[in-house]
Amino acid sequence: MSLSGKSVVVLGAGRSGRAAAGLALREGAEVHVHDAAFAIEGMPAGVHVHPGASVEKGSAVKCDLLVVSPGIDTYGPLVAAYSAGAGETIGETEFGYRYYNGRIIGITGTNGKTTTTELVERILKAGGYDAAPCGNYGHPLCEIVLRDPMPNAVSLELSSFQLETIHDFRPDVSIWLNFAPDHMDRYPTVQAYFDAKFRIFMNQTADDTAIVRTGEKLPAIKPKVVTFSTEDPEADWFSDGRRISRRGVEVLDLEVSTRMRGLHNAENAMAAIAACEAIGIPLEAARTALDGYAPPLHRCELVRTLDGVEYLNDSKATNLHALESALRSQTRPVVLIAGGKEKGLDYSPVVPLLEKKAVAAVTYGQIAAPLAKVFSAAVPVEQVTTLAEAVEAARKLAPRGGTILLSPGTSSFDQFSGYEQRGDVFRELVLNLR
Repeated sequence: MSLSGKSVVVLGAGRSGRAAAGLALREGAEVHVHDAAFAIEGMPAGVHVHPGASVEKGSAVKCDLLVVSPGIDTYGPLVAAYSAGAGETIGETEFGYRYYNGRIIGITGTNGKTTTTELVERILKAGGYDAAPCGNYGHPLCEIVLRDPMPNAVSLELSSFQLETIHDFRPDVSIWLNFAPDHMDRYPTVQAYFDAKFRIFMNQTADDTAIVRTGEKLPAIKPKVVTFSTEDPEADWFSDGRRISRRGVEVLDLEVSTRMRGLHNAENAMAAIAACEAIGIPLEAARTALDGYAPPLHRCELVRTLDGVEYLNDSKATNLHALESALRSQTRPVVLIAGGKEKGLDYSPVVPLLEKKAVAAVTYGQIAAPLAKVFSAAVPVEQVTTLAEAVEAARKLAPRGGTILLSPGTSSFDQFSGYEQRGDVFRELVLNLR
């Protein structure tokens, strides 16, 4: 793809936008970055910046290529205005792909993407690749392409937002972890959200591989399918939450070799091992890579045990499916802390799990009242305003031998900058308990 002498507009001045601008500049384009912010900083020298992006301004812009950052609504009026005068509109992931020449393992799903991306990176490195995590986790793909030397493999986390704007993107191996409704504040229907994620298979052929969780309701796809499951022993890969087997032969004991716990983590591990095996990495390398591995922060992270009660930080649970996964994995009586931004989701499906796993719940934040109404059908509920109040309330409700589980079930943007800050605040609150 030659950009010499071409005009490239990058919409969005965040990290993905900066990386895309740097790559376009390297390829000889005249580069313009537009952003709704009133100031744009940190761009490579030679990039023209245009703050205050709007529909009106976008309608007057002409360019050979428009690169849209994933945080901007692909189907919104701003992108429509800028696209009208563009020769082609793509996303940052697609743009980076056109200049990348290594192996790609692409990971999507509603939950578990980040842990799986990290596991794939570790296994790739143990298998001899100069691998890098990127995409929705780690670095933008364009940033990876700009490295010298360029890594010869990537573990690429792909959100629905990134997959909306691919055209030619084709991973050697795709991973479909799971699907559940999410981002209903951006998508008009659940089907629209599903369709965006399903695009990961769009350009794969019979020469490629798809790692798919058994039970996922997918239309027919062209790549070779390898299955994994914690429910169906007939899957290619199966785990009871502790032992992982491939076609009936045990490969790994998670409790002996790692700090990973729970069915959801077993699924992540199986998907990562199977994906790397599909490009020729031996199982022994996978065992080496996972030895001693602990999941990332904010994903059922054990913060401390106080007065016989475990405190788990699962702040990464920003949707119902993640909340259900965390609850399902618990073996002790749970006091659930949930709440945050109102995203328009239906939380009634979690009621049977609450009845089975929890003894009480505490709700907080913007969605506190609706959650309390739903959860009260299963357990006693206390409704509060802040996370600090939620921790204090949960402490009083938790029995000795129980677990206080922060698994919010929605995003954090009503009170925090992101799930990381929410989890950090929870950890600090818990560590300060006396």
